[in-house]
Amino acid sequence: MASAMLSFASAPASLSVHENLKGKAKIGSANFRSSVPERNPFAKTKHFGRVSMSVAVNVSRFEGITMAPPDPILGVSEAFKADTDERKLNLGVGAYRTEELQPYVLKVVKTAENLMLERGENKEYLPIEGLATFNKATAELLFGADNPVIKQQRVATVQGLSGTGSLRLAAALIERYFPGAKVLISSPTWGNHKNIFNDARVPWSEYRYYDPKTVGLDFEGMIADIKDAPEGSFILLHGCAHNPTGIDPTPEQWEKIADVIQKKNHIPFFDVAYQGFASGSLDADAGSVRLFASRGMELLVAQSYSKNLGLYAERIGAINVVCSTADAATRVKSQLKRLARPMYSNPPVHGAKIVANIVSDPALFNEWKAEMEMMAGRIKNVRQKLYDSLSAKDKSGKDWSFILKQIGMFSFTGLSKTQSENMTNKWHVYMTKDGRISLAGLNLAKCEDLADAIVDSYHNVS
Repeated sequence: MASAMLSFASAPASLSVHENLKGKAKIGSANFRSSVPERNPFAKTKHFGRVSMSVAVNVSRFEGITMAPPDPILGVSEAFKADTDERKLNLGVGAYRTEELQPYVLKVVKTAENLMLERGENKEYLPIEGLATFNKATAELLFGADNPVIKQQRVATVQGLSGTGSLRLAAALIERYFPGAKVLISSPTWGNHKNIFNDARVPWSEYRYYDPKTVGLDFEGMIADIKDAPEGSFILLHGCAHNPTGIDPTPEQWEKIADVIQKKNHIPFFDVAYQGFASGSLDADAGSVRLFASRGMELLVAQSYSKNLGLYAERIGAINVVCSTADAATRVKSQLKRLARPMYSNPPVHGAKIVANIVSDPALFNEWKAEMEMMAGRIKNVRQKLYDSLSAKDKSGKDWSFILKQIGMFSFTGLSKTQSENMTNKWHVYMTKDGRISLAGLNLAKCEDLADAIVDSYHNVS
């Protein structure tokens, strides 16, 4: 608020005038005085005969902060909500929807929450490392309860704020205890990976991953770039259902990736956001992580339960660090706790108890696995229907089979930025500009309409 003060040199009373930013004067309280006003170093003074006016302008200390750009993923949902066209379709954010395109709360989650209410569980603070029963359950779910790394207590597990928070905590560990070490991330990768490492001041570079010519994996390029990385680099890998491409290495390719990482003394760093949600099998989707652990390699693994349990808003996940000895794991865990304390003090309890209760109860655990298979199965059906629709509508002979080779909730269409913009502007299909679509937000009824949009954008937009 800018303010103005009028001073009359020889008046029996005084009048103060407050002027708003639009320049309209408002009469305030009467406060006449006969003395000369005090000098304000921030005031501009103008004299009109025996009347002087002092104007003090308050400039925000935050004036130099510019407007941040909209989030490329979350901004898609905001644009979708503003669209009034009945044909609109949101394929931007990776959140599961039913065949009616409605959010889905797993039945097993509702059961677990009802049990928690019946028990009258409290809301006391958790320890810095999180809920002990959750940490035990999540590590065993990832590696297998009988895995030597579990039996030998060589895993440091700390509950994190879903996948993002767990990655950020790991990035802080790298920055503090591996100064100068570089993280290699796939090109392309999940949009928040770069933000996380930039914010933690951890240098990163990219390794080749996606081949636009085949809309598949550039395996040779990936191997070459990992070989060329400085020894001891951290190699960020998507454990399953690569985001955004949906393209995963084969089991044989995972073996070769492990060979190169082991030979170069790199440290594998897995992001596991879709265990059980990609294939419908918890064990199959953890295969890459367990392969590396079986070789005796030290590694980091971030986990999330946003997708496989639908706990998006609960922010529940974990960071696991596999060490060569139990003593090293104890020390690493102590430092992870030390890093977490000034960040967020301690994690939330509700989601942690849901996961712990489901995994520890055989009946609930089996119910969860059945629901995961259902969700994964629905996405597979949509993927097949989209491929069938594209093949039927596109008379150019283009091979769309790459859609069937991809896995998980996303499909990388191969559409360019301008083609993706046509999808939105003309067809009201909301998606990220890199050509990624979330099949979890699609249903069978909309597949043909989506195929029309893709065929038009691919062939008619350069």
